[in-house]
Amino acid sequence: MRQVILVGCDLHDDSLVLQVSVGAEAPALKKYGNNPLTRAIMVRELRALAVKHSTERIVFAYEASALGFTLYDELSQEGLECHVLAPSKLPESAHHRKRKSDPQDALRVLQVLKAHVLAGTDLPAVWIPSLQLRDDRELVRARLEIADKLTRAKTQIQSLLKRNGLSRPQDMSSWTLWFWEWLNELALCDEVSFGRSLGEGTRRALLKLLREVGWFERERERLDRSLERLAEQPRYARQIRALVEVRGVGQLTALVFLTELGDLKRFQNRGQLGSYLGLVPSSFESGKAHDRKGHITRGGSARVRKVLCQAVWSQIRWDEDVREFYQRICRKNPQKNKIGVGALMRRLG
Repeated sequence: MRQVILVGCDLHDDSLVLQVSVGAEAPALKKYGNNPLTRAIMVRELRALAVKHSTERIVFAYEASALGFTLYDELSQEGLECHVLAPSKLPESAHHRKRKSDPQDALRVLQVLKAHVLAGTDLPAVWIPSLQLRDDRELVRARLEIADKLTRAKTQIQSLLKRNGLSRPQDMSSWTLWFWEWLNELALCDEVSFGRSLGEGTRRALLKLLREVGWFERERERLDRSLERLAEQPRYARQIRALVEVRGVGQLTALVFLTELGDLKRFQNRGQLGSYLGLVPSSFESGKAHDRKGHITRGGSARVRKVLCQAVWSQIRWDEDVREFYQRICRKNPQKNKIGVGALMRRLG
């Protein structure tokens, strides 16, 4: 086998810690800053090492992180073979946990990469989405984030009312126009109806939360308009039209599903898709213990699981066949109704 330069990297905001090995030789530790200039120097030095050992193949690997795929993009453009590894699938011993350091983390990545290149073992690499898909994800995730912040702000308003012994009148529904008028009266007036007023500090806090809710709702509307335009793009239009035909699945759910999963052809069957989404039960089988199943693994995208769960509850509410399926599972064990929801999520996914 021709020589190959193998690089395991521990990536941080401001540093790159490398363990560099020529084939099966012992690795050498190298450190670089994490900025365009130092990354260019790193590539130049790796290429010089490859020339020295009469090889053109440089294989680089690092763990996926919040830094995204910028390093992958740069190295791929430079002609290096780069892999981004799933941290949850990397082996970790008790010894490593007690002696964790940047060089040790880089060495662990190198060992996994070396076993793959030299011995043919499986590499726990993540799928790399295209630049366009990453851009689409940002928009869809921004819409989900706004919804979470809106819910949080409304919950804070309810908590503020509880702390001050206030509750809406029984004939008033939450978040209706009448309810908004009542909240604004509480926030702006010293004397209010229903026999209770708030102190100045509490009124200011309530007014701040009401402004937040108003801004979040307006921003949600703006993002919804952007998502409508995204859904009309040729790369999504046909798939979204098919998905929204399923009861409980709306445009947002369909976009979350498509942008988070990307190329669906990489899944050979529904079992692989369910496993990727963390919807399969964990397994505890050893020796004489067989078929011991635990909670779902919760791997993969939590965003997809969340929208699938919302779609399932919509189906349970409005679809008689789905509701009967759910109730049949729950009758077997009333204490574990989440099993029914998980089963419907796997079927929907």
